[in-house]
Amino acid sequence: MHNKFNKLSIAVAIASSALVASQAFASGFQVREQSAKTLANALSNAAAGAEDASFMAYNPAAIGNIDGSQVVGGVAYIDASFELRDASASSANGLVDYDRGGSRQGGETAWVPSFAAKTRLNDRFDLGMAIYAPYGLSTKYDEEWIGRYHAIETELTTVDFQPTLNYRASERLNLAVGLRAQYADATLSNAIDFGSAAALMGNPFATPGQNDIIGEVTGDDWGYGYILGALFQATDKTRLGIGYRSEIDLTLEGDLNVKGTDPVSDGAVAAGAVAGTGGTADLTTPANLNLGVYHQLTDRLALMANAEWTEWSSFDELVVEFEDGRDPSRTEENWNNTWAVSVGANYALNEQWLLRAGLGYDETPIPGSEFRTPRVPDADRTWATLGATWMPNPNLGITAGYMRVFGDDVDMNQDGAKEENATRGNLAGTYEVSADVFALSVDYRF
Repeated sequence: MHNKFNKLSIAVAIASSALVASQAFASGFQVREQSAKTLANALSNAAAGAEDASFMAYNPAAIGNIDGSQVVGGVAYIDASFELRDASASSANGLVDYDRGGSRQGGETAWVPSFAAKTRLNDRFDLGMAIYAPYGLSTKYDEEWIGRYHAIETELTTVDFQPTLNYRASERLNLAVGLRAQYADATLSNAIDFGSAAALMGNPFATPGQNDIIGEVTGDDWGYGYILGALFQATDKTRLGIGYRSEIDLTLEGDLNVKGTDPVSDGAVAAGAVAGTGGTADLTTPANLNLGVYHQLTDRLALMANAEWTEWSSFDELVVEFEDGRDPSRTEENWNNTWAVSVGANYALNEQWLLRAGLGYDETPIPGSEFRTPRVPDADRTWATLGATWMPNPNLGITAGYMRVFGDDVDMNQDGAKEENATRGNLAGTYEVSADVFALSVDYRF
């Protein structure tokens, strides 16, 4: 019974944790920083800006607005902060206090590269390729922090490969379609209260909340979807854009590895009383829709606005299937669909310098404190951005952008009475969320 109990506890407590989480700069686990130019304008030019080939990640018809051939390379640097204030944690029955000190800051830094290229095939068709990360995260807490039984480390990396074909239907209208081949790789870990389990089984050296075992799950998969877009030059000064990215279904298949943190838990792992297992978890990266307008108000000043809808309701629960045939584990999510809206402006200082700015607001998909976790400490957030593009010649552009993200303070209340928290216990507190994002890109037309 000792062996069976601990194998089951670890498999459920680790594998049933969501294989997704959030960065502080976009709601849910979305990454929108595929272009330094869009970041500098708070994403307000995403659907209708069509300034270089990198815009095909938001609207594939953008490449129809660019003459000749072009390559674009960029990178974003994200410094995110998630800190849990006024935290409390205990076993599901409330008898064991899980606070062992440690930092309550889970934010990490991350680099997000991107690449895009396009060429004009003839008077009607353009061909492009974009490589970028549409979703991702990187969070890590101390192994002894108060919420260790809910989360320690979480990483999700996705990479989209997007070949794109644009059709110039008329002098004013571009229509485009692209294939999305998406690779996802996830790693997540948390602790297990092995001390409580061992004490119940009569181990005289075990102490509840002290003899932790760390479990780490890894998994990966490929999935496929599509992207559609249209770009319409309504007048000589006004451009309208729409881009739609489909959802992609993934089945993350991986392994669970365990390790002890002290002689009691080390001994259990060495003796095989606690062992890893394998399993799969289905994950859907959601569909989204970008709608935008770009207006050249004067020769120097351009105004723009964008609205993005994301179908987060596709993430209603996480179901984990185990290799050994035991009953699946289910974690309720119930996320809501969201909108992100933004406005921005460009000002041409001279022929070489274009100044950029923007403001945006992004909704969280998490419906309430009972669904917020240390892996997804998501909140409504406001963006403020600045940037500039330097064009030393007509074919070369260098863009730098900065985004400050202000997240609302949000409560978290994970109840140990919920089935999925039986081995994780209670965890409550208030999260403070913020981030700084820097982006740099170089585009060259030939």
